[in-house]
Amino acid sequence: MPEPAVDTPLASVAREPKRLDPFERYLSLWVALCMVAGVLLGKAAPSLMAGLRGLEFGAGSQINVPIAILIWLMITPMMMKVDFGAIRNVGRRPRGLFVTLFVNWLVKPFSMAAIAWVFFRVVFSPWIGPADADQYIAGAIILAAAPCTAMVFVWSYLSDGDPAYTLVQVSVNDLLMLLLFAPIVRFLVSGASSLHVPFMVLLYSVIVFIVIPLTAGLLLRRWFIHAKGVAWFEQVLLPRFAPISMAALLATLVLIFAFQADNITTKTLHVVLIAVPILIQVYFNSSLTYGLMRLFGVEYAVAAPGALIGASNFFELAVATAIALFGPESGAALATVVGVLIEVPVMLSVCAVCNRTRHWFPAPAQAA
Repeated sequence: MPEPAVDTPLASVAREPKRLDPFERYLSLWVALCMVAGVLLGKAAPSLMAGLRGLEFGAGSQINVPIAILIWLMITPMMMKVDFGAIRNVGRRPRGLFVTLFVNWLVKPFSMAAIAWVFFRVVFSPWIGPADADQYIAGAIILAAAPCTAMVFVWSYLSDGDPAYTLVQVSVNDLLMLLLFAPIVRFLVSGASSLHVPFMVLLYSVIVFIVIPLTAGLLLRRWFIHAKGVAWFEQVLLPRFAPISMAALLATLVLIFAFQADNITTKTLHVVLIAVPILIQVYFNSSLTYGLMRLFGVEYAVAAPGALIGASNFFELAVATAIALFGPESGAALATVVGVLIEVPVMLSVCAVCNRTRHWFPAPAQAA
């Protein structure tokens, strides 16, 4: 008896390629437009920008008030997606999580420090002076030490990753970030550059940009789910917050580029050069994670988001931390913003590679 036809409308829908919404798909374009708008604003209203740049949470905190408010608006809705209850499922499939944590915390920041040092100190030394090199190394390290939290859910969706396991990976990373982000940044920046990293400023940054939005996101998540249920929270509320996060991100970038208007107009070549080691680091870590997942027989739905987490960065936190440590007009802040500029096209390319190589991995039953 012949098999029934499988070319049903449902099957056709299932085969349709997944896509980002237009705003996310062209995020790099919006970032570039924010760069132009910020530079024009900085040149047109330097006194206004100087006033905004001087607004801090207390003398010596170095945490800019407008940037902090925008970062909270940006990060808190993202933190509402994190479910720490999912950590209970870690023991079911530990190999994928162990690979993710190994690359994110024992390889990624250290490899970025080495790659950035080689390029900014040696390869690009004819065009980048020692002082700028220190700043760019610091920014690259801060970027690499912040594992992706929010956008990785988008990348996991595009690569048919297991959403529950992606949630576990992100939740564990966020917990570890509370403990490891500050000491790793301080150790690597001090070791790879001549810059001094004030520990108290770094601690303030962790509290302001991780602890506060993470706590707020957790409390809001529990309250909304208790009041309205999980389905309403995930399908109605979270989509409403997405435009707020993106608008806050773009407004933050406009301010950063306005603060850096003089640097950018005199160092346009540096923006291009900064992108080179960041690109190398992204592809190195995604390839390493993906290869280790295959070596240990992890199923594709876990391997793909693991590779994407290893490749992408929590650039919102990185930008905010670089500003707090070195100022909104610093080269470190510029380096983290370059990471934002290249994030979307680079991650889409990693998603494409994952989708084309899923046959490298065992079926779920074999992996289990």
